[in-house]
Amino acid sequence: MKEMLEALVKHLVDFPDKVSVTEVPGEKFTTLELRVDPSDMGKIIGRQGRIIKSVRTLMKAYATKENKKLNVEIIE
Repeated sequence: MKEMLEALVKHLVDFPDKVSVTEVPGEKFTTLELRVDPSDMGKIIGRQGRIIKSVRTLMKAYATKENKKLNVEIIE
């Protein structure tokens, strides 16, 4: 899942080499912490949060297929 999120986000930003994803396992669900270059933050969030909402929806659908629960957070 970590690799899928990283590949997806790298296609959306200007600085793909600065994209990093950290997987933090928890009791009920796994959290993927996404870090990008500060200048790419607006591209990841999108207008009114539409892009990050879509990314979260795709990742949750993928996690459901794998019988897991997932949360995606952007770390500044």
